[in-house]
Amino acid sequence: MIMSLMEKSSTPVGSYAPDFELLSIDDQVHHLSRYLEKWQGVGVIFMSNQCPYVLSYIDRLKEIQAQFQDRGVTIVGINANDASQYPEDSFQNMKQFAREKQLNFPYLWDPTQDVAQGFGAEKTPEVFLIDRMGIVCYSGQIDDNPQEPKAVQVPYLYNAISALLSQEKVLPKSTPPIGSPLRWRN
Repeated sequence: MIMSLMEKSSTPVGSYAPDFELLSIDDQVHHLSRYLEKWQGVGVIFMSNQCPYVLSYIDRLKEIQAQFQDRGVTIVGINANDASQYPEDSFQNMKQFAREKQLNFPYLWDPTQDVAQGFGAEKTPEVFLIDRMGIVCYSGQIDDNPQEPKAVQVPYLYNAISALLSQEKVLPKSTPPIGSPLRWRN
């Protein structure tokens, strides 16, 4: 039932991303529409505090943020895992995670899971790159090697951001997400 609900509400590449208003670990409410006023692109990453795939990617995400934030693109992490079943994904633990990992990008909390459902997120980590007009121009993997950063052949997110900034076609438009299943409420 949940899967068919998600399929109906997912956001395919080429369509408008669902706007969101979510609480961040900085205790401020962050809005996608406000990001789009400021940035040429926003990389929304569905992530969590304990996912081994997220942990293997965290330094790569921080590198991408450092490379592109002065060029008009930001990353925004969103945790939508059900914290009642998985307390390690609580808002307090998100703050601790961000401090420990020294995140250089906003980390937002989606406790209702409405934003994750609107995007059609399935995994952590899963990327949705959104252009200034609010259109999803890439979705899927960060790169082609979750385990070994030095063995990456295709840096999908990096390439998609570069194409977006160069006003070139983003290819591929999507890749199948790889990671841990998003932890939905029962």
